Amino acid sequence: MLAATMRLHMVWVLAHGEQDVSSLAEKVGGTVPAVSQHLAKLKLAGLVRSRREGRHQVYVVDDPHVAAIVAQMVAHLQGDPVEAAPIRGLGA
Repeated sequence: MLAATMRLHMVWVLAHGEQDVSSLAEKVGGTVPAVSQHLAKLKLAGLVRSRREGRHQVYVVDDPHVAAIVAQMVAHLQGDPVEAAPIRGLGA
């Protein structure tokens, strides 16, 4: 699910706080329909959850382990060996 660059970016943003679809689309540089499709797949996979806030659905990463893994992936891609180090208890 995180092999798609857009989904990885979306999970990275959502790991830092709740977002509605429009705000998330703006932050990741995607269209609202495309972001909505990606969110549906992430939600089905159990990587994000949503709740209704008025007329909007608000999304957030559902599992702190997923947020940690995404942080490690981003750090690795940025070449930061300290942040990319394995987390204790999660293997490797």
